[in-house]
Amino acid sequence: MASVSVDEAMRRAIELAARGLGTTSPNPVVGCVLLDEGGEVVGEGFHAYAGGPHAEIVALAQAGLRAKGGTAVVTLEPCDHTGRTGPCSSALVQAGVGRVVIAVPDPNPVASGGAATLRAAGVRVDLGVRGEEAEAGNVAWLTSMRRGWPYVIWKYAATLDGRSAAADGTSMWITSEAARIDVHALRGTVDAVIAGVGTVLADDPRLTARNLRDGSLAIRQPLRVVVDSSGRTPADARVRDGAARTWIATADEVGADPDGRVDLSALLAALHQRGVRAVLLEGGPRLAGAFLEAGLVDKIVGYVAPRLLGAGPTALVDAGVTTIAEAIDLEFVDVTQIGPDLRITALPRKREG
Repeated sequence: MASVSVDEAMRRAIELAARGLGTTSPNPVVGCVLLDEGGEVVGEGFHAYAGGPHAEIVALAQAGLRAKGGTAVVTLEPCDHTGRTGPCSSALVQAGVGRVVIAVPDPNPVASGGAATLRAAGVRVDLGVRGEEAEAGNVAWLTSMRRGWPYVIWKYAATLDGRSAAADGTSMWITSEAARIDVHALRGTVDAVIAGVGTVLADDPRLTARNLRDGSLAIRQPLRVVVDSSGRTPADARVRDGAARTWIATADEVGADPDGRVDLSALLAALHQRGVRAVLLEGGPRLAGAFLEAGLVDKIVGYVAPRLLGAGPTALVDAGVTTIAEAIDLEFVDVTQIGPDLRITALPRKREG
Protein backbone atom coordinates (compact mmCIF):
# COMPACT_ATOMS: atom_id res chain seq x y z
CA MET A 1 0.00 0.00 0.00
CA ALA A 2 1.32 3.46 -0.90
CA SER A 3 2.11 5.96 1.81
CA VAL A 4 -0.28 8.84 2.48
CA SER A 5 0.25 12.34 3.79
CA VAL A 6 -0.83 13.45 7.24
CA ASP A 7 -3.36 15.76 5.59
CA GLU A 8 -4.87 12.84 3.65
CA ALA A 9 -4.93 10.73 6.80
CA MET A 10 -6.77 13.47 8.72
CA ARG A 11 -9.34 13.77 5.96
CA ARG A 12 -9.94 10.04 6.29
CA ALA A 13 -10.11 10.31 10.10
CA ILE A 14 -12.81 12.98 9.79
CA GLU A 15 -14.79 10.67 7.49
CA LEU A 16 -14.47 7.87 10.03
CA ALA A 17 -15.56 10.11 12.89
CA ALA A 18 -18.84 10.92 11.10
CA ARG A 19 -19.86 7.26 11.36
CA GLY A 20 -20.44 7.77 15.07
CA LEU A 21 -22.92 10.63 14.72
CA GLY A 22 -26.01 9.87 16.77
CA THR A 23 -24.57 6.95 18.74
CA THR A 24 -21.69 8.30 20.84
CA SER A 25 -23.37 10.92 23.02
CA PRO A 26 -22.60 12.16 25.59
CA ASN A 27 -19.15 11.45 24.15
CA PRO A 28 -17.79 13.12 21.01
CA VAL A 29 -17.38 11.61 17.58
CA VAL A 30 -13.72 10.79 16.94
CA GLY A 31 -11.79 9.21 14.10
CA CYS A 32 -8.21 7.96 14.05
CA VAL A 33 -5.80 6.79 11.34
CA LEU A 34 -2.47 5.17 12.23
CA LEU A 35 0.48 5.41 9.87
CA ASP A 36 3.63 3.34 10.22
CA GLU A 37 7.10 4.85 9.96
CA GLY A 38 6.88 4.75 6.16
CA GLY A 39 3.54 6.58 6.07
CA GLU A 40 1.46 3.52 5.21
CA VAL A 41 -1.97 3.17 6.81
CA VAL A 42 -1.82 0.31 9.31
CA GLY A 43 -4.88 1.02 11.44
CA GLU A 44 -8.18 2.90 11.39
CA GLY A 45 -10.86 3.42 13.99
CA PHE A 46 -13.77 5.54 15.13
CA HIS A 47 -15.71 5.87 18.36
CA ALA A 48 -18.89 3.93 17.65
CA TYR A 49 -20.87 4.17 20.90
CA ALA A 50 -20.61 5.56 24.42
CA GLY A 51 -18.76 3.12 26.64
CA GLY A 52 -17.16 1.37 23.68
CA PRO A 53 -13.51 1.49 22.64
CA HIS A 54 -12.23 4.88 21.54
CA ALA A 55 -11.03 5.53 18.02
CA GLU A 56 -7.35 5.34 18.97
CA ILE A 57 -7.78 1.98 20.69
CA VAL A 58 -9.51 0.47 17.66
CA ALA A 59 -6.77 1.77 15.34
CA LEU A 60 -4.00 0.54 17.66
CA ALA A 61 -5.54 -2.94 17.77
CA GLN A 62 -5.49 -3.08 13.97
CA ALA A 63 -1.93 -1.78 13.73
CA GLY A 64 -0.41 -4.05 16.33
CA LEU A 65 3.38 -3.82 16.45
CA ARG A 66 3.45 -1.64 13.33
CA ALA A 67 2.26 1.31 15.43
CA LYS A 68 5.71 1.63 17.01
CA GLY A 69 7.48 4.69 15.68
CA GLY A 70 4.44 5.60 13.63
CA THR A 71 2.02 8.52 13.54
CA ALA A 72 -1.47 8.64 15.01
CA VAL A 73 -3.73 11.10 13.19
CA VAL A 74 -6.80 11.85 15.31
CA THR A 75 -9.65 14.33 15.02
CA LEU A 76 -9.80 15.19 18.74
CA GLU A 77 -7.10 15.38 21.40
CA PRO A 78 -6.68 11.89 22.92
CA CYS A 79 -8.39 11.61 26.30
CA ASP A 80 -6.24 11.67 29.42
CA HIS A 81 -8.57 10.23 32.03
CA THR A 82 -9.99 6.89 33.10
CA GLY A 83 -13.74 6.57 32.75
CA ARG A 84 -15.54 3.60 31.25
CA THR A 85 -12.35 3.16 29.23
CA GLY A 86 -8.71 3.94 29.95
CA PRO A 87 -6.79 7.02 28.78
CA CYS A 88 -5.94 6.97 25.08
CA SER A 89 -2.86 9.11 25.71
CA SER A 90 -1.29 6.31 27.78
CA ALA A 91 -2.26 3.67 25.20
CA LEU A 92 -0.49 5.64 22.46
CA VAL A 93 2.63 6.01 24.60
CA GLN A 94 2.66 2.31 25.49
CA ALA A 95 2.33 1.40 21.80
CA GLY A 96 5.46 3.40 21.04
CA VAL A 97 3.81 5.89 18.69
CA GLY A 98 6.32 8.57 17.78
CA ARG A 99 4.02 11.35 16.63
CA VAL A 100 0.40 12.34 17.23
CA VAL A 101 -1.38 14.80 14.94
CA ILE A 102 -4.52 16.35 16.44
CA ALA A 103 -7.16 18.39 14.63
CA VAL A 104 -8.97 19.93 17.63
CA PRO A 105 -8.01 20.25 21.33
CA ASP A 106 -10.44 18.68 23.81
CA PRO A 107 -12.44 21.41 25.64
CA ASN A 108 -13.69 18.98 28.30
CA PRO A 109 -11.63 19.68 31.45
CA VAL A 110 -12.31 16.15 32.70
CA ALA A 111 -10.74 14.47 29.67
CA SER A 112 -8.28 17.02 28.30
CA GLY A 113 -4.54 16.94 28.86
CA GLY A 114 -3.66 14.17 26.45
CA ALA A 115 -1.36 16.37 24.40
CA ALA A 116 0.65 17.35 27.48
CA THR A 117 0.95 13.72 28.58
CA LEU A 118 2.17 12.70 25.14
CA ARG A 119 4.76 15.47 24.99
CA ALA A 120 5.99 14.60 28.48
CA ALA A 121 6.59 11.06 27.23
CA GLY A 122 8.67 12.33 24.31
CA VAL A 123 5.98 12.01 21.65
CA ARG A 124 5.87 14.75 19.02
CA VAL A 125 2.46 16.44 19.01
CA ASP A 126 1.10 18.67 16.23
CA LEU A 127 -2.20 20.56 16.47
CA GLY A 128 -4.62 22.10 14.00
CA VAL A 129 -4.41 19.93 10.88
CA ARG A 130 -7.80 20.29 9.15
CA GLY A 131 -9.04 21.84 12.37
CA GLU A 132 -12.00 23.72 10.87
CA GLU A 133 -13.22 20.62 9.05
CA ALA A 134 -12.95 18.45 12.15
CA GLU A 135 -14.65 21.15 14.20
CA ALA A 136 -17.59 21.23 11.80
CA GLY A 137 -18.01 17.46 12.01
CA ASN A 138 -18.11 17.56 15.82
CA VAL A 139 -19.74 20.98 16.24
CA ALA A 140 -22.63 19.95 18.48
CA TRP A 141 -20.47 18.22 21.09
CA LEU A 142 -17.73 20.86 21.02
CA THR A 143 -20.22 23.73 21.33
CA SER A 144 -22.06 22.02 24.17
CA MET A 145 -18.90 21.29 26.14
CA ARG A 146 -17.54 24.82 25.73
CA ARG A 147 -20.61 26.64 27.00
CA GLY A 148 -22.54 24.16 29.16
CA TRP A 149 -25.78 23.73 27.23
CA PRO A 150 -26.74 21.73 24.13
CA TYR A 151 -26.39 22.69 20.50
CA VAL A 152 -29.87 23.66 19.29
CA ILE A 153 -31.16 22.94 15.78
CA TRP A 154 -34.54 24.44 14.86
CA LYS A 155 -36.32 22.35 12.22
CA TYR A 156 -39.45 23.48 10.45
CA ALA A 157 -41.48 22.56 7.38
CA ALA A 158 -43.40 25.16 5.39
CA THR A 159 -44.76 26.11 2.03
CA LEU A 160 -42.93 28.58 -0.18
CA ASP A 161 -45.00 31.38 1.37
CA GLY A 162 -44.00 30.33 4.89
CA ARG A 163 -47.20 28.53 5.97
CA SER A 164 -46.93 25.54 8.28
CA ALA A 165 -50.60 24.60 7.90
CA ALA A 166 -53.66 25.56 5.88
CA ALA A 167 -56.33 27.99 7.11
CA ASP A 168 -58.39 25.07 8.45
CA GLY A 169 -55.40 23.81 10.45
CA THR A 170 -54.55 20.82 8.26
CA SER A 171 -50.83 20.22 7.84
CA MET A 172 -50.43 16.57 6.72
CA TRP A 173 -48.50 16.64 4.60
CA ILE A 174 -46.92 19.93 3.57
CA THR A 175 -43.66 18.31 2.52
CA SER A 176 -42.98 15.09 0.64
CA GLU A 177 -42.22 11.65 2.03
CA ALA A 178 -38.59 12.14 0.97
CA ALA A 179 -38.34 15.22 3.18
CA ARG A 180 -40.01 13.45 6.09
CA ILE A 181 -37.56 10.55 5.77
CA ASP A 182 -34.75 13.10 5.90
CA VAL A 183 -36.23 14.61 9.08
CA HIS A 184 -36.26 11.21 10.78
CA ALA A 185 -32.62 10.74 9.84
CA LEU A 186 -31.93 14.14 11.41
CA ARG A 187 -33.75 13.07 14.58
CA GLY A 188 -31.43 10.10 14.76
CA THR A 189 -28.38 12.37 15.09
CA VAL A 190 -29.57 14.30 18.17
CA ASP A 191 -30.02 13.42 21.83
CA ALA A 192 -33.38 15.11 22.38
CA VAL A 193 -36.37 16.40 20.42
CA ILE A 194 -38.20 19.40 21.87
CA ALA A 195 -41.78 20.45 21.22
CA GLY A 196 -44.18 22.78 22.95
CA VAL A 197 -47.36 21.61 24.63
CA GLY A 198 -49.37 23.52 22.03
CA THR A 199 -47.99 21.25 19.31
CA VAL A 200 -48.74 18.19 21.43
CA LEU A 201 -52.35 19.31 21.96
CA ALA A 202 -52.87 20.25 18.30
CA ASP A 203 -51.05 17.44 16.47
CA ASP A 204 -50.39 14.68 19.05
CA PRO A 205 -46.98 13.86 17.52
CA ARG A 206 -44.88 10.82 18.49
CA LEU A 207 -41.55 12.66 18.23
CA THR A 208 -39.76 9.37 17.62
CA ALA A 209 -37.14 8.49 15.03
CA ARG A 210 -38.67 6.00 12.61
CA ASN A 211 -38.15 4.28 9.29
CA LEU A 212 -41.10 5.70 7.38
CA ARG A 213 -40.97 2.94 4.78
CA ASP A 214 -42.08 0.29 7.27
CA GLY A 215 -42.94 2.33 10.37
CA SER A 216 -40.31 0.63 12.51
CA LEU A 217 -38.59 2.52 15.31
CA ALA A 218 -34.90 3.32 15.15
CA ILE A 219 -32.78 1.41 17.67
CA ARG A 220 -31.66 4.61 19.38
CA GLN A 221 -34.37 7.08 20.29
CA PRO A 222 -33.81 10.70 21.33
CA LEU A 223 -35.30 11.92 24.58
CA ARG A 224 -38.71 13.50 23.94
CA VAL A 225 -39.08 16.84 25.73
CA VAL A 226 -42.39 18.66 25.99
CA VAL A 227 -42.12 22.27 27.15
CA ASP A 228 -45.29 22.46 29.21
CA SER A 229 -45.28 25.35 31.65
CA SER A 230 -48.43 24.35 33.54
CA GLY A 231 -48.57 20.58 32.97
CA ARG A 232 -51.29 20.34 30.31
CA THR A 233 -49.93 17.31 28.42
CA PRO A 234 -52.74 14.71 28.32
CA ALA A 235 -52.16 11.36 29.99
CA ASP A 236 -52.94 9.59 26.70
CA ALA A 237 -50.72 11.78 24.50
CA ARG A 238 -48.59 9.77 22.10
CA VAL A 239 -45.41 11.26 23.55
CA ARG A 240 -46.22 9.19 26.65
CA ASP A 241 -46.54 5.91 24.72
CA GLY A 242 -43.35 4.29 26.03
CA ALA A 243 -41.67 4.14 22.61
CA ALA A 244 -38.97 6.48 23.92
CA ARG A 245 -38.08 8.31 27.11
CA THR A 246 -40.14 11.45 27.69
CA TRP A 247 -39.69 14.47 29.92
CA ILE A 248 -42.62 16.80 30.47
CA ALA A 249 -40.70 19.93 31.46
CA THR A 250 -42.84 22.22 33.62
CA ALA A 251 -42.09 25.64 35.04
CA ASP A 252 -42.35 24.26 38.58
CA GLU A 253 -39.62 21.71 37.88
CA VAL A 254 -37.29 23.67 35.59
CA GLY A 255 -37.87 27.24 36.72
CA ALA A 256 -40.01 30.03 35.32
CA ASP A 257 -39.19 33.12 33.29
CA PRO A 258 -40.76 36.50 34.21
CA ASP A 259 -43.91 35.52 32.28
CA GLY A 260 -44.34 32.27 34.20
CA ARG A 261 -43.26 30.08 31.29
CA VAL A 262 -40.50 27.49 31.34
CA ASP A 263 -37.14 29.25 31.51
CA LEU A 264 -35.49 28.09 28.29
CA SER A 265 -31.92 28.69 29.43
CA ALA A 266 -32.58 26.66 32.58
CA LEU A 267 -34.16 23.94 30.44
CA LEU A 268 -31.07 23.67 28.25
CA ALA A 269 -28.77 23.63 31.28
CA ALA A 270 -30.86 20.80 32.79
CA LEU A 271 -30.67 18.85 29.54
CA HIS A 272 -26.88 19.26 29.48
CA GLN A 273 -26.75 17.81 32.99
CA ARG A 274 -28.67 14.81 31.63
CA GLY A 275 -25.98 14.19 29.01
CA VAL A 276 -27.82 15.88 26.14
CA ARG A 277 -25.39 17.52 23.72
CA ALA A 278 -27.61 18.24 20.70
CA VAL A 279 -31.34 18.93 20.50
CA LEU A 280 -33.81 19.26 17.66
CA LEU A 281 -36.44 21.94 18.24
CA GLU A 282 -39.50 20.85 16.27
CA GLY A 283 -42.46 22.93 17.36
CA GLY A 284 -44.38 24.98 17.55
CA PRO A 285 -43.97 28.44 16.06
CA ARG A 286 -44.21 30.35 19.37
CA LEU A 287 -41.66 28.13 21.10
CA ALA A 288 -39.32 28.53 18.13
CA GLY A 289 -39.79 32.30 18.33
CA ALA A 290 -38.94 32.28 22.03
CA PHE A 291 -35.75 30.28 21.40
CA LEU A 292 -34.73 32.63 18.59
CA GLU A 293 -35.51 35.77 20.58
CA ALA A 294 -33.34 34.44 23.41
CA GLY A 295 -30.47 33.73 21.01
CA LEU A 296 -30.53 30.01 21.80
CA VAL A 297 -30.72 28.61 18.25
CA ASP A 298 -27.44 27.49 16.68
CA LYS A 299 -28.66 26.14 13.35
CA ILE A 300 -31.86 26.25 11.30
CA VAL A 301 -32.97 23.48 8.95
CA GLY A 302 -36.02 24.40 6.90
CA TYR A 303 -37.89 22.08 4.55
CA VAL A 304 -39.65 24.23 1.98
CA ALA A 305 -42.35 22.69 -0.19
CA PRO A 306 -43.17 24.00 -3.70
CA ARG A 307 -46.68 24.97 -2.60
CA LEU A 308 -48.60 28.16 -1.84
CA LEU A 309 -51.41 28.46 0.70
CA GLY A 310 -51.88 32.21 1.07
CA ALA A 311 -53.40 31.80 4.52
CA GLY A 312 -52.94 29.73 7.64
CA PRO A 313 -50.43 29.50 10.51
CA THR A 314 -46.85 30.49 9.83
CA ALA A 315 -43.77 28.49 10.76
CA LEU A 316 -42.56 31.19 13.15
CA VAL A 317 -44.41 33.53 15.52
CA ASP A 318 -43.06 36.41 17.60
CA ALA A 319 -39.28 36.14 17.66
CA GLY A 320 -38.99 39.56 19.28
CA VAL A 321 -38.60 41.38 15.97
CA THR A 322 -40.64 44.57 15.59
CA THR A 323 -38.69 46.43 12.91
CA ILE A 324 -36.50 45.46 9.98
CA ALA A 325 -33.40 46.62 11.85
CA GLU A 326 -34.07 43.90 14.45
CA ALA A 327 -34.36 41.10 11.87
CA ILE A 328 -32.44 37.92 12.70
CA ASP A 329 -29.88 37.71 9.93
CA LEU A 330 -28.86 34.29 8.65
CA GLU A 331 -26.04 32.78 6.69
CA PHE A 332 -27.06 30.08 4.23
CA VAL A 333 -24.63 27.16 4.43
CA ASP A 334 -26.45 24.55 2.34
CA VAL A 335 -29.38 24.25 -0.05
CA THR A 336 -30.24 20.72 -1.17
CA GLN A 337 -33.22 19.37 -3.07
CA ILE A 338 -34.91 16.52 -1.20
CA GLY A 339 -37.51 14.99 -3.52
CA PRO A 340 -39.59 17.96 -4.72
CA ASP A 341 -38.72 20.04 -1.64
CA LEU A 342 -35.76 22.16 -0.68
CA ARG A 343 -33.80 21.64 2.52
CA ILE A 344 -32.25 24.96 3.51
CA THR A 345 -29.63 25.03 6.25
CA ALA A 346 -28.70 28.36 7.79
CA LEU A 347 -26.79 29.73 10.77
CA PRO A 348 -27.92 32.81 12.71
CA ARG A 349 -25.34 35.58 12.39
CA LYS A 350 -23.95 36.94 15.63
CA ARG A 351 -25.13 40.43 16.30
CA GLU A 352 -22.62 43.18 16.94
CA GLY A 353 -22.38 44.32 20.53
